[in-house]
Amino acid sequence: MAQKKKVTFDDIAKYTHFSKTTISRYFNHPDSLTLENQKIISDALEKLNYQENKVARILASGKTEFIGLLIPDLYHHYYAEVLNQILSTYETFGYKFLVFTGNANEEIERRYIQELLAYQIEGMIILSHTIPSRELAQLPIPIVTIEREDQFVSSINTDNYMGGYQAASLLAKHDCDILIHINSPTDPKIPSYGRIQGFKDCCREQDLRNELFFREFGHSYESVQPLLREILDKLDETYAGQKKGVFVSNDTLANAFLNLLFRKHGCLPADYLLVGFDNSPVSREAVVPISTVGQQIDKLAYEAVRLLVEQMNERKKRRPAPLLEPVHKVIAPTIFRRETTERE
Repeated sequence: MAQKKKVTFDDIAKYTHFSKTTISRYFNHPDSLTLENQKIISDALEKLNYQENKVARILASGKTEFIGLLIPDLYHHYYAEVLNQILSTYETFGYKFLVFTGNANEEIERRYIQELLAYQIEGMIILSHTIPSRELAQLPIPIVTIEREDQFVSSINTDNYMGGYQAASLLAKHDCDILIHINSPTDPKIPSYGRIQGFKDCCREQDLRNELFFREFGHSYESVQPLLREILDKLDETYAGQKKGVFVSNDTLANAFLNLLFRKHGCLPADYLLVGFDNSPVSREAVVPISTVGQQIDKLAYEAVRLLVEQMNERKKRRPAPLLEPVHKVIAPTIFRRETTERE
C-alpha cells in the first residue's frame, strides 16, 4: 500500500489561496491574523487531514510547548500529588512537562534550570525552596511558583494561616489538654510558615496549652523516623494520661507518626488525636484515615498552569503586555474530619 502523502504548508496555501507566509503566521503567531482567516485555515487543516510535524515547528518557531517543573522531592505525598495534577492539565492546555527533583541542593537545582532552558522550555513552575525569587525573576521565561517564597515572581498558594488555625480549632473542640505542633524550621517568608502562625494565634486567643517541636526532617523515611520517635517518646513521658492533640505539618509526617503510635502502643491510643495537612492520598489510605487540612491540590495545579500559560501566550503577541507586578493567588483550605479525631 502506498504511503499517504504528508500535507505541507504549500498544500495548505494552495487550498486556502493564502501565501505560505500567512500559513506560517497561523502556526507561529495566530494573533497576527484576523479571526476569519484563522477559521479558514483551521477548516482547511481538518479537511486536508493535516498532521503537524512537531519537530519542524519547533525548529521554525523556537517554541517547544514544554514547561519545566522543579520539585523538592517525591517522598512527600503532597509533591507527588501536585505533579500528578499538573501533568493532568495537558488535555486542557496542551503543554508537556520536563520534571526535575532537586532534593534541596541549591547548586544542583541551578544546573537543572540551565538544562531546562537549554531545552527551550517556554515557562517554569517551581515548588522547590532553595533559590530566591529575586534570582528566579531574572530568568528569560515566565515563572510561577507554588507554596514557596514568591516576592518577585507570580505564585499560587494555599491560605496556610487559615489552615493552621483550623487545625488547632479542631483539636480544641475535642477538649485536648495539650496541643502539639510538629514542623520543620520554616522561614517566615515561605507561605507554609502560616501553618505555624495560625496554630500559635489560635492557641493564644483561646488560651490553649501548647508546645511546638521543630526538627530538620529531611527527605526520606529513614531521616524522619528517629526524629518522630524521639518526639513521641517525649510526649508519652511528659503528658502521660493527658489528652494530646497533635497537628503535624504534612500528611506524610502525620502518617509516619501514626505508624509509630501503632508500633509502640498497638493502636491509636485514646489520648492521642492527630491532624495532618494537605489531604494527599496517604491521609485517606492510612491504617486509620487521618483528619487533615486539605489543600485543594487539583485547583493549585490548574491555576498555576493557567497563570503560566497566560504569561507565555502574552509573550507570543506582536505587542506583548508583560505583567507589571507578580500575581499572587491564594486558595482557601478545607478541613477533613476523619477517624484520628472523630472517634467519640
